[in-house]
Amino acid sequence: MDEEELGLVKGNGNNLQLTIDEVIEEYVGSFGFSQLLHVFLVSLAWIFDSHNTLVTIFTDAQPQGWKCISPLCHQNASSSVCGFKSGTWEWDAGNSSSTIAEWGLVCDRKFLAAVPASLFFLGSLLGSAVYGRLADAFLGRKRTVLLSCLLTSATTFLTSLSPNVWIYSLLRFANGFSRSGIGICCLVLSTEAVGRKWRGQVGQYGFFFFTAGFLSLPLIAYPTRTCWRNMYKIISFLPLVYAIFILMPFVSDSPRWLLVRGRSEEALEVLKRYAKVNGKKLPPNLSLLEPSSSTDKVAGKGTKNLWNTKWAAKRMALVMITGFGVGFVYYGVQLNVENLNFNLYFTVAINAMMEIPAVFVGSVLLSFTNRRLLFSLSAYIAGISCIVCIIFSSTSHKKGNQSKGSLAQLTIEAIGFMAASSAFDVLYIYCVELFPTNIRNFAVSMLRQALMLGASIAPLLVVVGRLSPSFSFLVFGVLSIISGMFSLWLPETRNSPLYETLEQQEEEEKFNAIREDMGIELGKEVQK
Repeated sequence: MDEEELGLVKGNGNNLQLTIDEVIEEYVGSFGFSQLLHVFLVSLAWIFDSHNTLVTIFTDAQPQGWKCISPLCHQNASSSVCGFKSGTWEWDAGNSSSTIAEWGLVCDRKFLAAVPASLFFLGSLLGSAVYGRLADAFLGRKRTVLLSCLLTSATTFLTSLSPNVWIYSLLRFANGFSRSGIGICCLVLSTEAVGRKWRGQVGQYGFFFFTAGFLSLPLIAYPTRTCWRNMYKIISFLPLVYAIFILMPFVSDSPRWLLVRGRSEEALEVLKRYAKVNGKKLPPNLSLLEPSSSTDKVAGKGTKNLWNTKWAAKRMALVMITGFGVGFVYYGVQLNVENLNFNLYFTVAINAMMEIPAVFVGSVLLSFTNRRLLFSLSAYIAGISCIVCIIFSSTSHKKGNQSKGSLAQLTIEAIGFMAASSAFDVLYIYCVELFPTNIRNFAVSMLRQALMLGASIAPLLVVVGRLSPSFSFLVFGVLSIISGMFSLWLPETRNSPLYETLEQQEEEEKFNAIREDMGIELGKEVQK
Protein backbone atom coordinates (compact mmCIF):
# COMPACT_ATOMS: atom_id res chain seq x y z
CA MET A 1 0.00 0.00 0.00
CA ASP A 2 1.51 3.35 -1.04
CA GLU A 3 1.30 6.61 0.94
CA GLU A 4 -1.72 7.93 -1.02
CA GLU A 5 -3.72 4.73 -0.47
CA LEU A 6 -2.76 4.71 3.21
CA GLY A 7 -4.01 8.28 3.53
CA LEU A 8 -7.36 7.42 1.96
CA VAL A 9 -7.82 4.58 4.41
CA LYS A 10 -7.10 6.73 7.45
CA GLY A 11 -9.00 9.75 6.26
CA ASN A 12 -11.87 7.91 4.53
CA GLY A 13 -11.10 9.85 1.34
CA ASN A 14 -11.98 13.24 2.85
CA ASN A 15 -10.11 14.88 5.70
CA LEU A 16 -6.94 12.99 6.58
CA GLN A 17 -6.35 13.21 10.33
CA LEU A 18 -3.04 11.91 11.69
CA THR A 19 -0.99 12.25 14.85
CA ILE A 20 2.35 14.06 14.64
CA ASP A 21 4.18 10.74 15.01
CA GLU A 22 2.29 9.35 12.01
CA VAL A 23 2.96 12.45 9.90
CA ILE A 24 6.68 12.33 10.67
CA GLU A 25 7.01 8.60 10.03
CA GLU A 26 4.82 8.43 6.89
CA TYR A 27 5.24 11.77 5.13
CA VAL A 28 8.01 13.97 6.55
CA GLY A 29 10.62 11.28 7.14
CA SER A 30 11.86 9.91 10.44
CA PHE A 31 15.17 11.74 10.21
CA GLY A 32 15.75 13.61 6.97
CA PHE A 33 18.06 16.48 6.07
CA SER A 34 15.67 19.07 7.51
CA GLN A 35 15.72 17.40 10.94
CA LEU A 36 19.48 16.90 10.74
CA LEU A 37 19.94 20.62 10.11
CA HIS A 38 17.44 21.47 12.85
CA VAL A 39 19.20 19.25 15.39
CA PHE A 40 22.61 20.66 14.40
CA LEU A 41 21.55 24.30 14.81
CA VAL A 42 19.75 23.66 18.10
CA SER A 43 22.59 21.58 19.53
CA LEU A 44 25.16 24.34 19.00
CA ALA A 45 23.79 25.99 22.14
CA TRP A 46 25.14 23.10 24.24
CA ILE A 47 28.63 24.57 23.68
CA PHE A 48 27.76 27.63 25.76
CA ASP A 49 26.14 25.48 28.42
CA SER A 50 29.41 23.57 28.71
CA HIS A 51 31.56 26.73 28.78
CA ASN A 52 29.64 28.35 31.61
CA THR A 53 29.28 25.16 33.63
CA LEU A 54 32.94 24.13 33.58
CA VAL A 55 34.79 27.43 33.29
CA THR A 56 35.55 27.44 37.04
CA ILE A 57 37.87 24.44 36.56
CA PHE A 58 40.34 27.08 35.35
CA THR A 59 39.14 30.41 36.75
CA ASP A 60 38.78 29.05 40.30
CA ALA A 61 41.77 26.71 40.18
CA GLN A 62 44.19 26.31 43.07
CA PRO A 63 47.47 28.06 42.01
CA GLN A 64 50.29 25.55 41.67
CA GLY A 65 53.33 27.49 42.86
CA TRP A 66 54.43 30.48 44.96
CA LYS A 67 57.62 32.28 45.89
CA CYS A 68 58.96 34.52 48.64
CA ILE A 69 59.39 38.24 47.91
CA SER A 70 60.48 39.38 51.37
CA PRO A 71 63.33 38.48 53.79
CA LEU A 72 60.62 37.61 56.32
CA CYS A 73 59.62 34.66 54.12
CA HIS A 74 61.86 31.58 54.07
CA GLN A 75 60.62 29.00 51.56
CA ASN A 76 61.51 25.31 51.66
CA ALA A 77 60.03 22.05 50.38
CA SER A 78 57.68 21.63 53.34
CA SER A 79 56.65 25.26 53.89
CA SER A 80 53.14 26.53 53.27
CA VAL A 81 51.86 30.01 52.47
CA CYS A 82 49.64 29.75 55.54
CA GLY A 83 52.73 30.21 57.72
CA PHE A 84 53.67 33.61 56.25
CA LYS A 85 52.14 37.06 56.38
CA SER A 86 50.35 38.48 53.37
CA GLY A 87 52.70 40.56 51.24
CA THR A 88 55.79 38.47 51.97
CA TRP A 89 55.06 36.01 49.13
CA GLU A 90 53.25 35.85 45.79
CA TRP A 91 51.90 33.27 43.37
CA ASP A 92 54.17 32.24 40.50
CA ALA A 93 51.49 32.89 37.89
CA GLY A 94 50.45 36.23 39.44
CA ASN A 95 47.46 37.26 41.50
CA SER A 96 45.16 37.59 38.47
CA SER A 97 45.63 33.99 37.32
CA SER A 98 42.57 32.74 39.25
CA THR A 99 39.95 33.93 41.73
CA ILE A 100 41.72 32.01 44.50
CA ALA A 101 44.95 33.89 43.83
CA GLU A 102 43.33 37.31 43.47
CA TRP A 103 41.16 37.15 46.58
CA GLY A 104 43.38 34.94 48.77
CA LEU A 105 40.98 32.00 49.09
CA VAL A 106 43.51 29.76 50.85
CA CYS A 107 44.26 28.61 54.41
CA ASP A 108 41.42 29.70 56.69
CA ARG A 109 39.50 31.04 53.66
CA LYS A 110 39.82 27.91 51.49
CA PHE A 111 36.19 26.85 51.80
CA LEU A 112 35.10 30.17 50.28
CA ALA A 113 36.57 28.87 47.03
CA ALA A 114 33.70 26.36 46.80
CA VAL A 115 30.95 28.97 47.27
CA PRO A 116 30.83 30.34 43.66
CA ALA A 117 30.57 26.88 42.05
CA SER A 118 27.97 25.70 44.57
CA LEU A 119 25.85 28.82 44.05
CA PHE A 120 26.16 28.39 40.29
CA PHE A 121 24.55 24.96 40.51
CA LEU A 122 21.92 26.18 42.97
CA GLY A 123 21.08 28.91 40.46
CA SER A 124 20.81 26.22 37.81
CA LEU A 125 18.47 24.27 40.08
CA LEU A 126 16.12 27.25 40.46
CA GLY A 127 16.42 28.21 36.81
CA SER A 128 15.51 24.71 35.65
CA ALA A 129 12.13 24.97 37.35
CA VAL A 130 11.44 28.43 35.93
CA TYR A 131 12.57 27.63 32.38
CA GLY A 132 10.72 24.32 32.40
CA ARG A 133 7.47 26.11 33.18
CA LEU A 134 8.16 28.88 30.66
CA ALA A 135 8.90 26.36 27.91
CA ASP A 136 5.74 24.32 28.55
CA ALA A 137 3.25 27.08 29.37
CA PHE A 138 4.24 30.38 27.79
CA LEU A 139 7.26 30.80 25.53
CA GLY A 140 7.71 27.40 23.91
CA ARG A 141 11.04 25.66 23.40
CA LYS A 142 12.68 28.05 20.91
CA ARG A 143 11.97 31.34 22.66
CA THR A 144 13.03 29.87 25.99
CA VAL A 145 16.42 28.91 24.51
CA LEU A 146 16.68 32.43 23.06
CA LEU A 147 16.00 34.04 26.43
CA SER A 148 18.46 31.71 28.15
CA CYS A 149 21.25 32.49 25.65
CA LEU A 150 20.79 36.27 25.97
CA LEU A 151 20.78 36.18 29.78
CA THR A 152 23.77 33.82 29.78
CA SER A 153 25.77 36.25 27.66
CA ALA A 154 24.93 39.22 29.90
CA THR A 155 25.63 37.49 33.23
CA THR A 156 28.89 35.94 31.97
CA PHE A 157 30.24 39.33 30.94
CA LEU A 158 29.19 40.91 34.25
CA THR A 159 30.98 38.09 36.09
CA SER A 160 34.27 39.22 34.52
CA LEU A 161 33.85 42.58 36.30
CA SER A 162 33.40 41.15 39.82
CA PRO A 163 35.20 43.26 42.47
CA ASN A 164 35.22 40.59 45.21
CA VAL A 165 34.33 36.98 45.91
CA TRP A 166 30.83 37.81 47.19
CA ILE A 167 29.74 39.69 44.07
CA TYR A 168 31.45 37.00 42.02
CA SER A 169 29.42 34.30 43.83
CA LEU A 170 26.19 36.23 43.31
CA LEU A 171 26.88 36.62 39.59
CA ARG A 172 27.76 32.93 39.29
CA PHE A 173 24.35 32.19 40.83
CA ALA A 174 22.72 34.46 38.24
CA ASN A 175 24.77 32.84 35.49
CA GLY A 176 23.70 29.36 36.62
CA PHE A 177 20.08 30.48 36.60
CA SER A 178 20.47 31.98 33.11
CA ARG A 179 22.14 29.04 31.38
CA SER A 180 19.86 26.34 32.79
CA GLY A 181 17.27 26.85 30.05
CA ILE A 182 19.71 25.87 27.31
CA GLY A 183 20.14 22.19 28.11
CA ILE A 184 16.56 21.24 28.96
CA CYS A 185 14.99 23.03 25.99
CA CYS A 186 17.60 22.06 23.40
CA LEU A 187 17.20 18.40 24.27
CA VAL A 188 13.40 18.50 24.01
CA LEU A 189 13.42 20.74 20.91
CA SER A 190 15.72 18.29 19.12
CA THR A 191 13.99 15.03 20.04
CA GLU A 192 10.44 16.25 19.36
CA ALA A 193 11.23 16.83 15.67
CA VAL A 194 12.26 13.27 14.74
CA GLY A 195 10.78 9.79 14.51
CA ARG A 196 10.78 7.42 17.46
CA LYS A 197 13.71 5.24 16.35
CA TRP A 198 16.01 8.29 16.15
CA ARG A 199 15.17 9.88 19.52
CA GLY A 200 18.00 8.24 21.43
CA GLN A 201 20.66 9.08 18.86
CA VAL A 202 19.44 12.65 18.36
CA GLY A 203 19.44 13.25 22.09
CA GLN A 204 23.03 12.06 22.19
CA TYR A 205 24.09 14.39 19.36
CA GLY A 206 23.53 17.39 21.62
CA PHE A 207 26.05 15.98 24.05
CA PHE A 208 28.67 15.94 21.29
CA PHE A 209 28.44 19.72 21.28
CA PHE A 210 28.61 19.86 25.08
CA THR A 211 31.80 17.82 24.71
CA ALA A 212 33.08 20.19 22.01
CA GLY A 213 32.58 23.07 24.43
CA PHE A 214 34.36 21.14 27.17
CA LEU A 215 37.26 20.31 24.84
CA SER A 216 37.60 23.94 23.73
CA LEU A 217 37.94 25.22 27.31
CA PRO A 218 41.67 24.40 27.67
CA LEU A 219 42.26 26.15 24.33
CA ILE A 220 40.58 29.28 25.69
CA ALA A 221 42.05 28.97 29.18
CA TYR A 222 45.71 28.59 28.25
CA PRO A 223 46.10 31.93 26.40
CA THR A 224 44.16 33.67 29.21
CA ARG A 225 45.94 31.86 32.06
CA THR A 226 47.37 35.11 33.46
CA CYS A 227 43.94 36.78 33.74
CA TRP A 228 40.82 34.81 34.62
CA ARG A 229 38.57 37.78 33.74
CA ASN A 230 39.50 37.57 30.06
CA MET A 231 38.23 34.01 29.88
CA TYR A 232 34.76 35.10 31.01
CA LYS A 233 34.74 37.94 28.48
CA ILE A 234 35.55 35.58 25.61
CA ILE A 235 32.87 33.00 26.41
CA SER A 236 30.25 35.73 27.01
CA PHE A 237 30.39 36.82 23.36
CA LEU A 238 29.51 33.44 21.81
CA PRO A 239 25.88 32.88 22.99
CA LEU A 240 24.94 36.42 21.93
CA VAL A 241 26.13 35.81 18.37
CA TYR A 242 24.36 32.45 18.25
CA ALA A 243 21.03 33.84 19.52
CA ILE A 244 20.91 36.72 17.04
CA PHE A 245 22.37 35.18 13.89
CA ILE A 246 21.45 31.48 14.11
CA LEU A 247 18.63 30.71 16.55
CA MET A 248 16.22 33.53 15.70
CA PRO A 249 16.23 33.25 11.88
CA PHE A 250 16.83 29.55 11.25
CA VAL A 251 15.26 27.42 14.05
CA SER A 252 11.56 26.49 14.27
CA ASP A 253 9.66 25.74 17.46
CA SER A 254 8.50 22.23 18.31
CA PRO A 255 5.42 21.15 16.30
CA ARG A 256 4.40 18.94 19.22
CA TRP A 257 4.36 21.88 21.63
CA LEU A 258 2.43 24.02 19.12
CA LEU A 259 -0.19 21.28 18.74
CA VAL A 260 -0.59 20.75 22.49
CA ARG A 261 -1.07 24.53 22.84
CA GLY A 262 -3.89 24.42 20.27
CA ARG A 263 -1.84 26.01 17.47
CA SER A 264 -2.35 23.15 15.01
CA GLU A 265 -2.00 25.32 11.87
CA GLU A 266 1.44 26.54 12.98
CA ALA A 267 2.45 22.98 13.84
CA LEU A 268 1.38 21.83 10.39
CA GLU A 269 3.40 24.64 8.75
CA VAL A 270 6.53 23.51 10.59
CA LEU A 271 5.97 19.93 9.39
CA LYS A 272 5.42 21.18 5.82
CA ARG A 273 8.78 22.98 5.91
CA TYR A 274 10.49 19.84 7.18
CA ALA A 275 8.87 17.77 4.41
CA LYS A 276 9.80 20.31 1.72
CA VAL A 277 13.48 20.30 2.67
CA ASN A 278 13.38 16.49 2.74
CA GLY A 279 12.04 16.49 -0.83
CA LYS A 280 8.58 15.36 0.23
CA LYS A 281 5.09 16.85 0.32
CA LEU A 282 2.24 16.57 2.80
CA PRO A 283 -1.25 15.62 1.49
CA PRO A 284 -3.43 18.72 0.89
CA ASN A 285 -6.27 17.30 2.98
CA LEU A 286 -4.05 16.60 6.01
CA SER A 287 -4.92 17.87 9.47
CA LEU A 288 -3.33 17.06 12.80
CA LEU A 289 -5.20 14.92 15.27
CA GLU A 290 -5.21 16.65 18.63
CA PRO A 291 -4.33 14.38 21.57
CA SER A 292 -6.91 13.38 24.16
CA SER A 293 -7.51 15.99 26.86
CA SER A 294 -5.51 18.56 24.89
CA THR A 295 -7.54 21.21 26.62
CA ASP A 296 -5.30 20.45 29.61
CA LYS A 297 -2.45 22.06 27.74
CA VAL A 298 -1.77 24.78 30.24
CA ALA A 299 1.46 23.70 31.91
CA GLY A 300 0.26 24.74 35.33
CA LYS A 301 -2.53 22.19 35.08
CA GLY A 302 -0.21 19.65 33.50
CA THR A 303 2.23 20.10 36.34
CA LYS A 304 -0.50 19.58 38.90
CA ASN A 305 -1.61 16.42 37.11
CA LEU A 306 1.91 15.02 37.24
CA TRP A 307 2.06 15.14 41.02
CA ASN A 308 -1.57 14.00 41.38
CA THR A 309 -1.07 11.05 39.03
CA LYS A 310 0.37 8.20 41.06
CA TRP A 311 2.41 6.52 38.32
CA ALA A 312 3.82 9.81 37.03
CA ALA A 313 4.71 11.11 40.50
CA LYS A 314 6.46 7.85 41.42
CA ARG A 315 8.32 7.87 38.12
CA MET A 316 9.39 11.50 38.57
CA ALA A 317 10.61 10.85 42.13
CA LEU A 318 12.76 7.93 40.97
CA VAL A 319 14.21 9.98 38.11
CA MET A 320 15.09 12.82 40.49
CA ILE A 321 16.72 10.54 43.08
CA THR A 322 18.74 8.92 40.34
CA GLY A 323 19.59 12.31 38.85
CA PHE A 324 20.89 13.64 42.17
CA GLY A 325 23.55 10.93 42.34
CA VAL A 326 24.48 11.22 38.67
CA GLY A 327 24.81 15.01 38.84
CA PHE A 328 26.95 14.77 41.95
CA VAL A 329 29.31 12.28 40.31
CA TYR A 330 29.41 13.70 36.77
CA TYR A 331 30.19 17.28 37.75
CA GLY A 332 32.14 16.31 40.85
CA VAL A 333 34.62 14.14 38.95
CA GLN A 334 35.22 16.97 36.47
CA LEU A 335 35.83 19.54 39.20
CA ASN A 336 37.94 17.04 41.13
CA VAL A 337 40.61 16.81 38.40
CA GLU A 338 42.75 19.34 40.27
CA ASN A 339 43.23 16.69 42.99
CA LEU A 340 45.03 14.45 40.50
CA ASN A 341 48.79 14.92 40.23
CA PHE A 342 48.78 15.97 36.59
CA ASN A 343 48.88 19.16 34.52
CA LEU A 344 45.42 20.73 34.80
CA TYR A 345 45.09 21.57 31.08
CA PHE A 346 46.16 18.07 30.07
CA THR A 347 43.81 16.37 32.52
CA VAL A 348 40.79 18.46 31.46
CA ALA A 349 41.55 17.71 27.80
CA ILE A 350 41.73 13.96 28.57
CA ASN A 351 38.39 14.07 30.36
CA ALA A 352 36.83 16.05 27.52
CA MET A 353 38.11 13.56 24.95
CA MET A 354 36.68 10.68 27.00
CA GLU A 355 33.23 12.21 26.48
CA ILE A 356 33.55 11.61 22.73
CA PRO A 357 33.61 7.78 22.92
CA ALA A 358 31.00 7.98 25.69
CA VAL A 359 28.58 9.84 23.42
CA PHE A 360 29.45 7.75 20.37
CA VAL A 361 29.14 4.41 22.15
CA GLY A 362 25.97 5.62 23.87
CA SER A 363 24.43 6.60 20.52
CA VAL A 364 25.16 3.18 19.05
CA LEU A 365 23.97 1.26 22.11
CA LEU A 366 20.77 3.31 22.41
CA SER A 367 19.71 2.09 18.96
CA PHE A 368 19.35 -1.52 20.15
CA THR A 369 19.85 -1.59 23.94
CA ASN A 370 17.31 -1.04 26.71
CA ARG A 371 17.64 2.38 28.35
CA ARG A 372 17.41 1.06 31.88
CA LEU A 373 20.12 -1.55 31.37
CA LEU A 374 22.48 0.90 29.65
CA PHE A 375 22.06 3.53 32.34
CA SER A 376 22.47 1.20 35.31
CA LEU A 377 25.59 -0.47 33.86
CA SER A 378 27.15 2.92 33.13
CA ALA A 379 26.47 4.08 36.69
CA TYR A 380 27.97 0.88 38.13
CA ILE A 381 31.14 1.18 36.03
CA ALA A 382 31.54 4.84 37.03
CA GLY A 383 31.15 3.98 40.70
CA ILE A 384 33.55 1.04 40.64
CA SER A 385 36.15 3.13 38.78
CA CYS A 386 36.00 5.88 41.40
CA ILE A 387 36.50 3.33 44.17
CA VAL A 388 39.42 1.73 42.31
CA CYS A 389 41.02 5.20 42.09
CA ILE A 390 41.41 5.03 45.87
CA ILE A 391 43.43 1.80 45.65
CA PHE A 392 45.89 3.25 43.13
CA SER A 393 46.18 6.45 45.13
CA SER A 394 46.83 4.62 48.40
CA THR A 395 49.32 2.22 46.76
CA SER A 396 51.33 5.03 45.20
CA HIS A 397 51.36 6.93 48.49
CA LYS A 398 52.75 3.94 50.38
CA LYS A 399 55.42 3.29 47.78
CA GLY A 400 56.30 6.95 47.49
CA ASN A 401 56.00 6.73 43.68
CA GLN A 402 53.57 9.50 43.12
CA SER A 403 54.06 9.83 39.35
CA LYS A 404 53.36 6.18 38.55
CA GLY A 405 50.40 6.09 40.87
CA SER A 406 49.01 9.25 39.35
CA LEU A 407 49.22 7.79 35.83
CA ALA A 408 47.27 4.69 36.88
CA GLN A 409 44.77 6.82 38.77
CA LEU A 410 44.34 9.14 35.77
CA THR A 411 43.58 6.15 33.53
CA ILE A 412 40.98 4.71 35.88
CA GLU A 413 39.51 8.17 36.52
CA ALA A 414 39.15 8.73 32.77
CA ILE A 415 37.31 5.41 32.38
CA GLY A 416 35.06 6.28 35.30
CA PHE A 417 34.34 9.71 33.86
CA MET A 418 33.46 8.19 30.48
CA ALA A 419 30.96 5.89 32.20
CA ALA A 420 29.56 8.78 34.27
CA SER A 421 29.19 10.82 31.09
CA SER A 422 27.33 7.98 29.42
CA ALA A 423 24.99 7.62 32.40
CA PHE A 424 24.38 11.38 32.45
CA ASP A 425 23.53 11.45 28.72
CA VAL A 426 21.32 8.36 28.75
CA LEU A 427 19.33 9.61 31.74
CA TYR A 428 18.30 12.71 29.80
CA ILE A 429 17.06 10.61 26.86
CA TYR A 430 15.33 8.26 29.27
CA CYS A 431 13.50 11.16 30.95
CA VAL A 432 12.29 12.55 27.60
CA GLU A 433 10.71 9.18 26.78
CA LEU A 434 9.17 8.61 30.22
CA PHE A 435 6.77 11.60 30.10
CA PRO A 436 4.26 13.11 27.62
CA THR A 437 4.56 16.37 25.66
CA ASN A 438 2.40 18.56 27.91
CA ILE A 439 4.75 18.00 30.87
CA ARG A 440 7.92 16.82 29.09
CA ASN A 441 9.85 20.05 29.50
CA PHE A 442 8.72 20.26 33.12
CA ALA A 443 9.88 16.67 33.73
CA VAL A 444 13.27 17.34 32.14
CA SER A 445 13.55 20.53 34.20
CA MET A 446 12.85 18.52 37.38
CA LEU A 447 15.59 16.10 36.38
CA ARG A 448 17.85 19.07 35.73
CA GLN A 449 17.09 20.40 39.22
CA ALA A 450 18.05 17.07 40.76
CA LEU A 451 21.27 17.01 38.71
CA MET A 452 22.11 20.56 39.76
CA LEU A 453 21.35 19.85 43.42
CA GLY A 454 23.88 17.02 43.32
CA ALA A 455 26.32 19.22 41.42
CA SER A 456 25.96 22.06 43.96
CA ILE A 457 27.30 19.81 46.74
CA ALA A 458 30.17 18.45 44.65
CA PRO A 459 32.43 21.55 44.94
CA LEU A 460 32.43 21.22 48.73
CA LEU A 461 33.65 17.64 48.41
CA VAL A 462 36.32 18.81 45.95
CA VAL A 463 37.67 21.21 48.60
CA VAL A 464 37.71 18.33 51.10
CA GLY A 465 39.47 16.30 48.41
CA ARG A 466 42.42 18.68 48.53
CA LEU A 467 43.05 17.26 51.99
CA SER A 468 41.91 13.67 51.29
CA PRO A 469 41.46 12.69 47.61
CA SER A 470 40.60 9.12 48.58
CA PHE A 471 37.55 10.22 50.57
CA SER A 472 36.14 12.27 47.70
CA PHE A 473 36.48 9.40 45.23
CA LEU A 474 34.86 6.99 47.73
CA VAL A 475 31.78 9.22 48.04
CA PHE A 476 31.55 9.63 44.26
CA GLY A 477 31.75 5.85 43.79
CA VAL A 478 29.11 4.94 46.36
CA LEU A 479 26.58 7.49 45.11
CA SER A 480 27.02 6.39 41.51
CA ILE A 481 26.30 2.75 42.39
CA ILE A 482 23.22 3.75 44.42
CA SER A 483 21.90 5.76 41.44
CA GLY A 484 22.22 2.72 39.20
CA MET A 485 20.24 0.64 41.69
CA PHE A 486 17.35 3.12 41.89
CA SER A 487 16.97 3.13 38.09
CA LEU A 488 15.91 -0.54 38.16
CA TRP A 489 12.41 0.52 39.31
CA LEU A 490 11.83 2.64 36.18
CA PRO A 491 9.94 1.19 33.19
CA GLU A 492 11.67 0.48 29.87
CA THR A 493 10.94 2.99 27.06
CA ARG A 494 12.89 1.67 24.06
CA ASN A 495 10.76 1.91 20.86
CA SER A 496 7.86 3.40 22.84
CA PRO A 497 5.95 6.29 21.19
CA LEU A 498 6.13 9.85 22.50
CA TYR A 499 2.73 10.50 24.08
CA GLU A 500 1.13 13.94 24.09
CA THR A 501 -0.79 14.01 27.41
CA LEU A 502 -0.76 12.19 30.74
CA GLU A 503 -4.22 10.78 30.09
CA GLN A 504 -3.21 9.38 26.69
CA GLN A 505 -0.04 7.85 28.08
CA GLU A 506 -1.84 6.25 31.02
CA GLU A 507 -4.48 4.72 28.73
CA GLU A 508 -1.96 3.45 26.19
CA GLU A 509 0.41 2.00 28.80
CA LYS A 510 -2.46 0.22 30.56
CA PHE A 511 -3.62 -1.20 27.24
CA ASN A 512 -0.11 -2.36 26.35
CA ALA A 513 0.30 -3.97 29.78
CA ILE A 514 -3.00 -5.87 29.35
CA ARG A 515 -1.98 -6.96 25.85
CA GLU A 516 1.37 -8.23 27.14
CA ASP A 517 -0.36 -10.15 29.95
CA MET A 518 -2.76 -11.70 27.44
CA GLY A 519 0.17 -12.64 25.22
CA ILE A 520 1.91 -14.35 28.13
CA GLU A 521 -1.24 -16.24 29.08
CA LEU A 522 -1.80 -17.26 25.45
CA GLY A 523 1.79 -18.50 25.24
CA LYS A 524 1.27 -20.65 28.34
CA GLU A 525 -1.92 -22.14 26.87
CA VAL A 526 -0.11 -22.99 23.62
CA GLN A 527 2.68 -24.71 25.58
CA LYS A 528 0.10 -26.83 27.41
